Amino acid sequence: MDEESPVFAIAVAAELAEMHPQTLRQYDRLGLVVPGRTRGGSRRYSMRDVAQLREIARLGSEGVSLEGIRRVLELENENRALRDRVRQLERALADQLISRPGARVFAATTTGAAVPLRAGMRPQRNTAVVLYRPER
Repeated sequence: MDEESPVFAIAVAAELAEMHPQTLRQYDRLGLVVPGRTRGGSRRYSMRDVAQLREIARLGSEGVSLEGIRRVLELENENRALRDRVRQLERALADQLISRPGARVFAATTTGAAVPLRAGMRPQRNTAVVLYRPER
């Protein structure tokens, strides 16, 4: 189970978020926090949903309108998705570089000369810049 697992009934989520259950229903209708649903149609909230409900309460207490809150949540969700995608791409690139046959690694000396490094070796100076250049 993770923070995305929809496990809390509306009464529990409302208590965790310190809100009235009717407020959660209204936010669902407005699309601010859309919980998961059971086969029977009951709402199920995740820990992430509860955190968003608390964020909505905080922003509302600071005077942000519901439309402003909706936009803030939308941007936060987009930002989270982009960060996740960057991590996926970084892992895929690292996997590809590691498994690529004939990959060569170079270090730049302080004079700018490129010197090849054997696999697993480090440059002698900790001020050197390491470059990757695939073999053609």
